[in-house]
Amino acid sequence: MRYNSRMTKVKLTTVGNSVGIVLPREVLTRLRIGKGDVLSVVETARGVELSPYDPEFERQMDLAEEIMREDRDVLRKLAQ
Repeated sequence: MRYNSRMTKVKLTTVGNSVGIVLPREVLTRLRIGKGDVLSVVETARGVELSPYDPEFERQMDLAEEIMREDRDVLRKLAQ
């Protein structure tokens, strides 16, 4: 998959007692999302990545974390 590296400024705004991000229409279009959709927020080495929420991916990540917890010693040995 090829990523578009365009930089887009966004504005933080007050939403009740929280802070929200206003996403420009062009970003919503590129992500194919709209009002009421859910996004995943992932911290990366370069910052924060937003992507459309994928429940199957979340299920797979939960399973991977469970396996890593259960097999922590084995994974440590393999990493040496």
